[in-house]
Amino acid sequence: MGELRSFVNEEAAAGEVGNPDQHGAARPPGVTSRLIRSSDARPLAALLTANREFLGPWTPVREAAFFTADGQRGLVDAALAAHRDGTGFPCVITDRNDRLIGQIMLTDIHRGPVQSGSVGYWVSEELNGRGIARDALGTIVRHAFGPLDLHRLTAATLLANHASQRVLESAGFTRIGVAQSAYRIDGRWQDHLLYQLVRPEPR
Repeated sequence: MGELRSFVNEEAAAGEVGNPDQHGAARPPGVTSRLIRSSDARPLAALLTANREFLGPWTPVREAAFFTADGQRGLVDAALAAHRDGTGFPCVITDRNDRLIGQIMLTDIHRGPVQSGSVGYWVSEELNGRGIARDALGTIVRHAFGPLDLHRLTAATLLANHASQRVLESAGFTRIGVAQSAYRIDGRWQDHLLYQLVRPEPR
């Protein structure tokens, strides 16, 4: 998974941990992605706390404050500031009742001759493996190459995160290399697979 710097991890690690559709359960109806809101801080803190052990192998070690409403409020405010200045597009994934079930975001948006951004995502353990991350990624790609007019998206995953790699590859991302000791994940520096997706040029 790209980079979840302000929220969960330094990569796209926890998008679909395990095998997609591994639970044999149908995708819940009404799942969508929307721009994050300041009011999401408290439910987001609760969701992260509930998924702390599940996300642990794929994320940096976090201080206790990260899992509090105040801690998340500061991060959400920073993400919304990045959205206002055009360097980020932070979203939450929600169910039909607007209950938070994950996050997906674009970070490090650069303009000028680059026109690029990094993508990251994660889905809660209870709904993991049902194609939710794949659908959310498709939505964010369309927004990036449509309204945001970006040219290139990047992402990175731990070498062992085969499920997240499948999510990226299902959206058309291609592997472009390995970054050695790229991010400190779960308490140690780890290599990451690098991915990119370039917007097709009109013919």
